Amino acid sequence: MEPTIGGVRIEVLQADITQLAVDAIVNAANESLAPGGGVCGAIHRAAGPQLATECATLGGCATGDAKITRGYRLTAKHVIHAVGPVWHGGTRGEADKLRSCYVRSLALAQANGLRSIAFPAISCGIFGYPIEEAARVALSAVIDALPRAPSIERIVFACFGSETHDAFARALAEHQRRSAT
Repeated sequence: MEPTIGGVRIEVLQADITQLAVDAIVNAANESLAPGGGVCGAIHRAAGPQLATECATLGGCATGDAKITRGYRLTAKHVIHAVGPVWHGGTRGEADKLRSCYVRSLALAQANGLRSIAFPAISCGIFGYPIEEAARVALSAVIDALPRAPSIERIVFACFGSETHDAFARALAEHQRRSAT
């Protein structure tokens, strides 16, 4: 059974984010919102060329911010494109920018009346953010933002690979232990 925090079911799954049945999936995007590698490339391939066409009309996206598009050929109705920070050793505000990605994504989900959202491990691929630290930032950001996103009923952390899954599962368990005391 998945934990419930503030009435929201939170799941950590080792899964292909493009296949999840949720209202929105989050794309670990680049500032130009152009198709890239990793999860970004996978989402663009699964959604079809219309996604890149719509992204091109949005004028890019700043690091720490997010923008929303349709989901096109995805099961998800929407894609929220969040631009995470490149890791520079933690000395350039990376944690605040990463936190902002999750908070802004939930704000967009709320503004669009969405009930479920799936996040990848933003910035943990080519941007080089350490997975353990990113998982703690992600969980903390999402949980802190839940009171401002009452439409959300389900959050999935869709992890690519067991290392990422285990880091997010540990971060969630750590939060639950702290909350129980």
